[in-house]
Amino acid sequence: MSLERELKKRANDICELCANDEHLQVYTLKPSKDISLTKSLTACKTCVDQIEDPEITDANHWRCLNDSMWSEHQAVQVTAWRMLSRLRKEGWPQDLLDMMYLEENVLEFAKATGEGEDDPEKLIHRDVNGVVLQVGDSVVLVKDLKVKGSSMVAKQGMAVRRISLDHENAEYIEGKVDGQSIVIITKYVKKL
Repeated sequence: MSLERELKKRANDICELCANDEHLQVYTLKPSKDISLTKSLTACKTCVDQIEDPEITDANHWRCLNDSMWSEHQAVQVTAWRMLSRLRKEGWPQDLLDMMYLEENVLEFAKATGEGEDDPEKLIHRDVNGVVLQVGDSVVLVKDLKVKGSSMVAKQGMAVRRISLDHENAEYIEGKVDGQSIVIITKYVKKL
């Protein structure tokens, strides 16, 4: 049986988050590339659009999490935790978060995208998959990059170890490639 059919069967042909039965699709949680039952869920277009774009998040739409946060399925729990964390300043989501319990490994995965970070002024550096980058992380280039001011080309697949973060721009990190310190745009790297 295909993953899509298994997920729709598990969800009874409704969105596992808001119970909408239109425009359903398989949604795989970031930063996972593992398209599986534990890392994917059935969601409607409205939910997916708002998960992907925080700018269009409608807090009232997510009141549905009052029910779906109790799902036995890890992907639904993680998504509920992330959306409640994003909206916690509204008041009611914080109450739901206080009631919610996640196993330690599930909570760690839920936090992998940076939802729930305390300081809104803090710059969050994210790789191409949306994973939060920290000082000292290792990344791999996902594209060949010409290094400005030299004839060097940093090749796709090259590992950059012990990165540092630009404190003024969330799109820039620094690392050494072939012994030369360079600035790299975060959308061209993937965390190792």
